[in-house]
Amino acid sequence: MTTLNRPLTWIAAGALAVVSLPAMALQPFKADYQASYMGMQANGTMTLASEGANKWRYSLNVKNQLADLSQTTVFEEANGRLRPLTSNDRSVLLVKKRNVDANYNWTSNQATWTGDVKPDRRGPVALKAGDMDALLINLAIARDLAADKPLNYRMVDEGRIKPMSYKVVGKEKITVAGKSYDATKVSRVDGNKELIAWIVPEFPVPARLLQRESGKDALDLTIKGMN
Repeated sequence: MTTLNRPLTWIAAGALAVVSLPAMALQPFKADYQASYMGMQANGTMTLASEGANKWRYSLNVKNQLADLSQTTVFEEANGRLRPLTSNDRSVLLVKKRNVDANYNWTSNQATWTGDVKPDRRGPVALKAGDMDALLINLAIARDLAADKPLNYRMVDEGRIKPMSYKVVGKEKITVAGKSYDATKVSRVDGNKELIAWIVPEFPVPARLLQRESGKDALDLTIKGMN
């Protein structure tokens, strides 16, 4: 599917919830997903691991016979906010490869990018308190959703600043490993794309993530296990 240039960035910006309550501390985890990408079954994983010294590594990966996609962000907690420090966005689609690294310097308040990124997208971009990359926005959404706050954010990604807004679109039952759960659906629409996430209180990560393009399912992730 050639229109999906950066599918994990889109999914990551709507991937809700490593934290289910505002006061809850971050906890390491690994979640396994059944995935569908480019019309084929795939395996997906979402992980959070401590790096020590108040640093965390958060990753999302999807892989099948045609594609190998991954995105990782190292971040820290500062004054109650999640601040990106570095990130890597990598994709292999058939014979096409892409690899981009980001650096968020909170001393100079500048973000820069290297690798397979256009010259005018390399930065620097001026950072403001509260700025996040696509992966970290999900943590803010989880906390704000639990606190009934507006889900409005500023994403700094590949030389651009983009406001993002999400809304609750309803409640729905969802089945995971043969068991039914009550889920809250959250959605963000951007042009012809829509990201929908099903949030279940019993899980620290989304029970399901669905990316749609022009009304058609493009990338679908459903949790199948966690440890």
